Amino acid sequence: MPNILLDTGPIVALMNRRDKHHDRVLAFTRAFEGTYLTTWPVITEAMHLLRHSQTAQLNVLEWVRRGGLEIVSIDTSDVGRLMELAQKYRDLPMDLADGSLIIIAERLHIQEILSIDSDYDIYRTLKKEPFINVLRSFQV
Repeated sequence: MPNILLDTGPIVALMNRRDKHHDRVLAFTRAFEGTYLTTWPVITEAMHLLRHSQTAQLNVLEWVRRGGLEIVSIDTSDVGRLMELAQKYRDLPMDLADGSLIIIAERLHIQEILSIDSDYDIYRTLKKEPFINVLRSFQV
């Protein structure tokens, strides 16, 4: 089964039926047979964006608890790389959640990401590898 990175936007879209990306993300998640990898900064950002719905927030946590999302940790040894990325992409600007996913991509050699953001068209790994946004090519 493949591993793909999971960004904040699809989590929020999946948990909010009124989100314009909800149906597409839901269809993708139903069709995908693999593992979603994400980070605590992504979960934190999603929880903040879903702050108006405790039910949605609890659903995110339940998804994690049941193993639907695998949380990959970053730590203090990654801070220097986070700073490099923030400096390199300061014109976007890059946030902690995005930086954490790039670090995980570099560490685990993963290029595929599920995201609704165009920023991943610009971001590159340390080896200059582009990201492949699997949602972009997914047809409902």
